[in-house]
Amino acid sequence: MPRNDNRKKLDSLNKMENKGFNKNHRKDPEYVVSKPMGLLDFLLLKITNQSRNNVKKILGSRCVLVDGAVVTQFDFQLAKGDVVTISSVPMSKGKNPVKVTERCKLDIVHEDDDFIVVNKPSGLLSVATDKEKEKTAYRYLMDYVRAKNPRARIFVVHRLDKDTSGIFMVCKNEDLKNLMQDKWNSIVSKRGYYAVCEGKFKEKSGTVKSYLKETSTNIMYSSQNPHQGQLAITHYKVIKENLKYSLVDVNIDSGRKNQIRVHMGDLGHNIVGDNKYGNPSDPLNRLGLHAYELEFTHPITKQVMNFKAKIPSEFNGLLNK
Repeated sequence: MPRNDNRKKLDSLNKMENKGFNKNHRKDPEYVVSKPMGLLDFLLLKITNQSRNNVKKILGSRCVLVDGAVVTQFDFQLAKGDVVTISSVPMSKGKNPVKVTERCKLDIVHEDDDFIVVNKPSGLLSVATDKEKEKTAYRYLMDYVRAKNPRARIFVVHRLDKDTSGIFMVCKNEDLKNLMQDKWNSIVSKRGYYAVCEGKFKEKSGTVKSYLKETSTNIMYSSQNPHQGQLAITHYKVIKENLKYSLVDVNIDSGRKNQIRVHMGDLGHNIVGDNKYGNPSDPLNRLGLHAYELEFTHPITKQVMNFKAKIPSEFNGLLNK
């Protein structure tokens, strides 16, 4: 075939491609983040014609960029002002950098030179177990501080059950952690929880006092015998109720394992979603327990520190039905 004919064919193909491109090409949508939130939650607000699973697939296929860098983690925390782009085609691994950030995967309530306080989601372990060592609040916070300083360390002061959401705090130095733990019962003035319980309480407020002991199967049981466990004191007040459920404000004087869960069961009103104690319903698809407030006196500065995490929207939603 003559050379000129090849050139004509190539020019013709280029014109066709350019024409098609100009006709079909649309700029990938970009969204500016107005408030901090998780990436998956943000995408679900913007991609309304796809299921949750499909949106996760879009994330996993390298079609989402934050400030020009690919992000695939559904729990990535967006900050106000971030620009999220949803690409029509997957980004190749060689061309687009993966998002490296100094931000935390968790919702940070407070951070200073001594503490980091986060609102831990339900379903996330506080610290590692034999079965899970990576997906923990401790690991996420360690990754966060080491993104800023590779030599940084954090130290766990207290723990929340895996299925309990709310205020979780770590220290940035070991000496302070030891001091906090040594003086914990004397410096902590409030540990507040919201519990969604089954049924309507006959007594709308009161105090439960018993001695808790753990069995060989890791179940806590309650006794009135002081020789059969550690003293646990729980104060409660019903703040909202409907025909099926009660929203209870709980404060504890002691911090025994599963204390609130056991004591609500002692009252005959198990916390919803708690398949470890009793067999209640599961209308929230999670344990109905949230640590909403922690208040203590700083052992060195003597400053009163108070941290709060707002009540999960699904708690109010269930009680408003």
